[in-house]
Amino acid sequence: MHKILLIIIQFAVVLFAISVHESAHGWMANKFGDPTAKLQGRITLNPIAHIDLIGTIIFPIFLAIIGAPVFGWAKPVMVNPYNLKNPRKDGMFISAAGPVSNIISGFVGIVLFLILRSFGMVSLYTDGGIEVLSYILYFFIIINIFLAIFNLIPVPPLDGSGIIEGLLHNEALEMYLKIKPYGFLILLIIIYTNVLNIIANPIISIVNRILF
Repeated sequence: MHKILLIIIQFAVVLFAISVHESAHGWMANKFGDPTAKLQGRITLNPIAHIDLIGTIIFPIFLAIIGAPVFGWAKPVMVNPYNLKNPRKDGMFISAAGPVSNIISGFVGIVLFLILRSFGMVSLYTDGGIEVLSYILYFFIIINIFLAIFNLIPVPPLDGSGIIEGLLHNEALEMYLKIKPYGFLILLIIIYTNVLNIIANPIISIVNRILF
């Protein structure tokens, strides 16, 4: 398949996956009593509401061009902890909602792919419309699962850090919070080293075994 078409497919899937992810954060926050995201129009699958120029557009396209695992980020969903009954506990569930939504999306994609494959409607080795549909579903699965697992890394500002903060107490929590100022630096190191491939390769391998 033409590389440009593959880039377009991956970019479109990233937009959808990020929109699902951020909407889930907002939806869960609203369920716990904080309507901030709802009032800001963030509980929507419309990617325009979530776009961050670098994280949602430039970075994913760059990764697709160089053949790296494609992912991105959106504008963070704002949460007002004063609207939550138990900010730490509720915040843990709000943080987890994003990755969980992507995992669910990925598994839905797997089921749909397997059903369509049984009818001969998807195949990565056929030219034309069937191949296009196959790659859309394939990248839909890969990107959603990768986005979920990446966000579960317990490094601020990723969602995994919010989950860890809800689980830790006392001295352990105080020690963990000390790394917050260095979270972005740690994240840059993760991005610019081989860690992303270490995460992505097993995901791709497992998905390929399930699908093919």
